[in-house]
Amino acid sequence: MELSKDSIEALVKMMKEETLLDIDSYSFVSPSAYDTAWLAMVPADSNQPCSMEPMFRVCLDWVLKNQTQEGFWGECDAHGNPTLESLPATLASVIALKKWNVGKENAEKGLAFIRANAEYLLAGHQNQFPRWFAIVFPGMIELARKTGLDLDFPHHLKGLLMDIFFEREQILESDKELAAGGAYPSLLSYLEVLPSLYAANEQEIMKNLSGDGSLFQSPSATACAFMATGNKDCLAYLQSLIEKCGNNGVPPTYPMDEELIKLGLANQLERLGLAEHFTQQIEEILTQVYQTYTKESSSEKSNSVASVATQLQKDSLAFRLLRMHGYNISPWSLCWFLNDDEIVDHIEKNQEFFSSVMLNVYRATDVMFSGEYELEEARSFSRKVLEKVVSKGTGSDNDVFTKSSAFQRMMEEELSLPWVARLDHLEHRAWIEQNEMNALWPGKTCFHRISRAKNEKLVQLAVADYEFRQSIYKKEMAELKSWCLKWGLSDMGFGREKTMYCYFAISASLSLPYDSHIRMLVAKSAILITVADDFFDMEASLNDLNILIDAVTRWDGTGVGGHSKAIFDALDNLVKETAEKYRQHQGTDITSYLQQIWCETFDSWLMEAKWSKSGYMPSTDEYLRTATTSIAAHTLVLPASFFLKSSSPNAEISPTAAEYKTITKLTMLITRLLNDIQSYQEIEDGKMNYALLYMKENPDANIDDSITFMRDLIDKKRKELFKHALMNGLSDLPVESRRLHLSCMKVFQMFFNSSNRYDSNTEMIQDIQKAIYVPLDVGTWKPLVPLPSLSGSNKELQTTISSQQLVIRPFKYQKRRIIGYQASLPIARRGYVNMFITPSFRLSFA
Repeated sequence: MELSKDSIEALVKMMKEETLLDIDSYSFVSPSAYDTAWLAMVPADSNQPCSMEPMFRVCLDWVLKNQTQEGFWGECDAHGNPTLESLPATLASVIALKKWNVGKENAEKGLAFIRANAEYLLAGHQNQFPRWFAIVFPGMIELARKTGLDLDFPHHLKGLLMDIFFEREQILESDKELAAGGAYPSLLSYLEVLPSLYAANEQEIMKNLSGDGSLFQSPSATACAFMATGNKDCLAYLQSLIEKCGNNGVPPTYPMDEELIKLGLANQLERLGLAEHFTQQIEEILTQVYQTYTKESSSEKSNSVASVATQLQKDSLAFRLLRMHGYNISPWSLCWFLNDDEIVDHIEKNQEFFSSVMLNVYRATDVMFSGEYELEEARSFSRKVLEKVVSKGTGSDNDVFTKSSAFQRMMEEELSLPWVARLDHLEHRAWIEQNEMNALWPGKTCFHRISRAKNEKLVQLAVADYEFRQSIYKKEMAELKSWCLKWGLSDMGFGREKTMYCYFAISASLSLPYDSHIRMLVAKSAILITVADDFFDMEASLNDLNILIDAVTRWDGTGVGGHSKAIFDALDNLVKETAEKYRQHQGTDITSYLQQIWCETFDSWLMEAKWSKSGYMPSTDEYLRTATTSIAAHTLVLPASFFLKSSSPNAEISPTAAEYKTITKLTMLITRLLNDIQSYQEIEDGKMNYALLYMKENPDANIDDSITFMRDLIDKKRKELFKHALMNGLSDLPVESRRLHLSCMKVFQMFFNSSNRYDSNTEMIQDIQKAIYVPLDVGTWKPLVPLPSLSGSNKELQTTISSQQLVIRPFKYQKRRIIGYQASLPIARRGYVNMFITPSFRLSFA
């Protein structure tokens, strides 16, 4: 489909009609093949285990109808690849089919998948299998063999399987108290796979049933409990589950929190870059959730360790989304768990299980206001948990990128680069390409995930939107370069040429409408600021600067020549163009306002030039009065604010420094300090810098002390800026203008977070390429390639696949590396090879 605004809008309309207008929680979340298969195993007569009829025929039918073309049942990542969860899910499904003697071909295909792909799916977890898997997979293997299934794993896998069984024994021995404290989820929630030596008796099962008749809200465990006890409450729970889910398969957990699912949808829309298309739907979700949180106190939170993961997942999503949308939500709605020593201890002992939850807690604390010490504590606690999980995974010899390594990278990236230094457009790209982005929250044996059909539509729309934006950005970048050439700004013979950097900064920092004029206005302004600032710093004499300042003050270029003329003419063109566009839309002339803000900026550059050339050292206060203007952040955001959706001719946008709103002053101060931290070496050129002036006023301080002071000040002021940008009632500026201020600050944080990326000729290139030019990578991998039966010792076998030749000679099994990819390539039994499909498909190995 050709990308266009109309095609995007058509996709949006389809999504609204099919997914968002009437959210069915249980259809939005992917069903659990594992749990559905367990319900399919329940006999119609619980008193007759050998009954020839299943009690829940609808579940058995679901298993028959929902095997993938590749042969597996169960979870896929966001790009359609099978996950580790697919192994026990496929075994459970095959066992259910075997039990009722149906679907023989389905069962054989499922077993072939396991034989061919077990090595690939297990390889990335060697020596660090998730606890749930080490409990469930051995139990399913034992049950499969008891059922009479011939798993026939390749010989080379037997050592790895023994390791998994040994790991299970260690877990069982260390957590003998089936339902009590210790590891989470408790062993009793895995009742269906516990070996007979550890199986719970009927009394223990009955003692741990919930009020709804379930065992820890787990369909699979409850099905097993019912088969073991015949308990009527368990049966009622299972019947309620079937009535709710019908033909759609059962979820990993029942019941599910519908508000959590809706928050997951809102979060997904925002992280995919689709929020602007679903503003009303997201707002409706948040309004409903906010009503719940205003009625609920922290003391009413569930303090059950069995539900703390789900509760914290919900609270972290709710806090971040509500705060980002301007709702007045208390930090204690998120931080309540810190007051419960049992829960804190529980999380610390089960760091692996809680890692995804702690990642969301950590992200929620990104938007912290001044004085919110409880959020500071939550951020510190969640970071320590994540760092420990990351350190355990670092250094493992993972030959294949699996779910664990993908999530590992997510945690590493979140910890290494703060949210405030990341730009929205690239964040959207990273999330679209992330193969675990469909995971909502952890369950007993798998993540609760967005259903495959709905996820495919979300990804389709996100890819279309992102790549349509790229097409717009490419066109605007070309126009911007032409403008710079026309006005002589590209080849001044001095200073920095930052056309691409300037456009990238505004286009990647804020999801403006496709046809927004703001991107070009801000980019042109930033280019002019860079050229003029360099002209004042390194090229012009004081006489030249005074002539240029006089021309800008009079707004008349008569008598100006050389570089000064090029700068003034480009500036005059920009102001006229901007004023005319605004007059056409609003009927108001803002020329004098634009001229005034630029005059103020040029005056500040002249003052700094005079300091530099005379050797004058101002006080830090005097310096900041000028330097917060010379950084020109206000020159970027205030004129652009006139063109934002809710701005009007009467918008409260002040034209002079003395009248700037607090949020503007905070933006000016933070951006100046960020710049100065990474550029204090420029004092050699005579340029002033806060870091060095601070040392002059504090003789006992060294440069590290100065930088520490500045970082602390930035952190304090940034929290104030967050509050002014996100909360209503603190500023007369429209919310869109306040968000533009926040984006401006984030751009400077991105440029100067740990180095001076703006002055580097190479550091930004990769980000710019990914934001504007490089297509998204959301390709899928299909794991099974059918082959003829292997026979004979010297024959070369060939088969044609998609008109390309796959050549295989008999070989001794070993892992092979393909340049540009990582793969495990065993020739498995029964005619399958496990591999990645590469663009050049002709492979030959001996």
